[in-house]
Amino acid sequence: MASAETPSYVNHPLIKPETVEARLYQQLMATAVLDKGNTLVVAPTALGKTVVAALVMAERLRKHPDGKVLFLAPTKPLVLQHAESLRRLMNLPDEEIVAFTGSLSPKKRADLWQSARIIVATPQTVENDIIRGNISLEDVVLLVVDEAHRAVGNYPYVFIADQYIKSAKAPLILALTASPGGSSEKIQEVMRNLHIRHVEIRTPDDPDVKPYVQKIRTHWVRVDLPSEFKEAKHLLERAIAIRLRKLKEMNVVDSADVRAYSKKDFLGLQERLQGSVAEDPNNSDTYEAIRLVSEILKIHHALELLETQGVAATHAYLQRVFSRSSLSSAPKSLKHVALDPYVQEVYRIVRQMHLRAYEHPKLDRLKEILSKFFKENPDARAIVFTQYRDTAAKIVDALNDVEGIKPVRFVGQASREGDRGLNQKEQKAVLDAFRRGEYNVLVATSVAEEGLDIPSVDLVVFYEAIPSEIRSIQRRGRTGRFGSGEVYVLIAKGTRDEAYYWAARARERRMIETLKKLRKMFELKDASQRAITDFVQPKREESASQKKYVVFADYRERASGVIRALEEMGDVHVVLKQLPVADYVVSERVGIERKSVADFVASIIDGRLFTQAAELTSHFARPVIIVEGGNIYAVRNVHPNAIRGALSSLIADYGISVLFTKDVADTAAYIRALARREQEQGRDVRLRGEKRIMSLPEMQQFIVESLPFVGPKLAKQLLTHFGSVESVFTASERDLARVEGIGPKKAKEIRKVVSEPYKPEDV
Repeated sequence: MASAETPSYVNHPLIKPETVEARLYQQLMATAVLDKGNTLVVAPTALGKTVVAALVMAERLRKHPDGKVLFLAPTKPLVLQHAESLRRLMNLPDEEIVAFTGSLSPKKRADLWQSARIIVATPQTVENDIIRGNISLEDVVLLVVDEAHRAVGNYPYVFIADQYIKSAKAPLILALTASPGGSSEKIQEVMRNLHIRHVEIRTPDDPDVKPYVQKIRTHWVRVDLPSEFKEAKHLLERAIAIRLRKLKEMNVVDSADVRAYSKKDFLGLQERLQGSVAEDPNNSDTYEAIRLVSEILKIHHALELLETQGVAATHAYLQRVFSRSSLSSAPKSLKHVALDPYVQEVYRIVRQMHLRAYEHPKLDRLKEILSKFFKENPDARAIVFTQYRDTAAKIVDALNDVEGIKPVRFVGQASREGDRGLNQKEQKAVLDAFRRGEYNVLVATSVAEEGLDIPSVDLVVFYEAIPSEIRSIQRRGRTGRFGSGEVYVLIAKGTRDEAYYWAARARERRMIETLKKLRKMFELKDASQRAITDFVQPKREESASQKKYVVFADYRERASGVIRALEEMGDVHVVLKQLPVADYVVSERVGIERKSVADFVASIIDGRLFTQAAELTSHFARPVIIVEGGNIYAVRNVHPNAIRGALSSLIADYGISVLFTKDVADTAAYIRALARREQEQGRDVRLRGEKRIMSLPEMQQFIVESLPFVGPKLAKQLLTHFGSVESVFTASERDLARVEGIGPKKAKEIRKVVSEPYKPEDV
């Protein structure tokens, strides 16, 4: 609570009276955004980052009466929640604050965009609307990006921010997060992607924040594993170690120590090996290494379940392994795991414990913690976070037997293997019941970590430690909003729980140190802009008109990485369109179809390749197909001669140039080179929707192809048989039927179209 007995409120024409408490730190942050430009606001959960956004948008809309605000949030529930909050805060008609999600049709969104002043939307929806040309960001005077730490890789936030900076007349970006990431590289990436030039940081220790921050006490509870758990754990580690020794003998890894590797390491190793197959498909050792790593990942998952989740989850998983391994279609790696004597012994141990209804010792400690807590605080609320849905169900079952505890499971919308998720309406019903006190313990998976309007609770329990500093901060932020809070983290001794615990703490410390360093840079008098430039090396904000080469790209290519690689070259302006033909167009005569190696081979098999080739040649005088990736002969069970034949046909029959590239960066470099060559020689770069100008034989064939049931092959046969378009059109039904592939039925339809009098339909 604020220190003052009678709080004062913000007075602004676009903020409803007595709705926003006048907190100095919020006002200072909002003022900094308005004064200093694109800003990342980093502040602990519950300090009112949304209020800061409301203050900034109120002033921007006051200054730009014809402007709009676009507020992005990563999920549909968050979008609806923010829209509802803004209707409570903003002194605007409710109909001028709209929510955009995939539930609204594109046409409805386009109509609402015209009249709305504040649009709260999921980034995927806005990305699609921009690409379709349904909306323009020209009049958006503020872009708010919630949960801004997501602005990495190909997440739509990145694309939208780029498009906004390019097209808005008066752009300003406000990015909000409680935890931007544990490394300076991650923070720099977020800032580059969102064009950030200033950072506003608040910590619980800052003098202007302290009066509003409640104390959160964290307890680390270490749990001993019984001998049966330890034996099963040791056996699974032995099974992994055997495979690691084989990989070491093959010079694939440097160490056979199980403790030296995380799941992420194994996944990275698997990806690298699969890349090696593409380069050298005849190397049998690589296939053997891939199988061993696949086996390790399956055994590692069992180990992770045993250590962190318990008997029921491990038993269910191993049951699925043994059941699926008996299928004829089961992969070798699964069969090998099922035949492993160590895994079989683990299954025997786990099965016996499961029959005795024995669970993870964490479950007993959890019941003790919650039972004691609710005896002392009968009207309190608590959240228990766990990684797995099966474990959440198990926890709810166990807590149902504890006096004073009314648990409910809270999971995401997706359904998995017979476990139906909660749709949005069901999620809201659960949270409303939790708020009313019908339940007092929410047993939740990661769906409850970020953003959702979950009532503040008095106790948060991590059923297992997690290595992510962002998720750890978000979980803790669920308590201590309006009073002191308690956090318990359950750690199984001698397991990955301990490693995750230390990893999360180390990353969080690094994040805090990085943020402190960043803040000091901005505090340097008259040097904040120079400091941030040195720190993040921001993107060049070159306008489209300053860029030298224009490339039209089909909107379906937006996730490929090629578009970003082109834009990052600095002298290429990419225009996203729904192209009727080709993936990229660099001039009126050059259209480019991009295919991965796998898609190229698949298109030979299903026949798409030559249909697309015909389309390319009908629209462009110099068509190009780029085949991107590794060894084209290593994909699927296709004979190399079939691939060679297809390539030969593209070049000799269709006149298409085929280029091979190693990755998206190489593809982008080729596209830029083609654009440069075409455009520097003065060739028109505008898009043509129609086909290119045809030669006389092509025009004759095109006319005959317009007849019913007549394609390119039949058109050529008809012209060859009759000698001219005129002779085809004047031929009798009997003469037409004599041409191979026509027959009486097609001949009759052709004559009907040619000879029937024209009768225009009523309009």
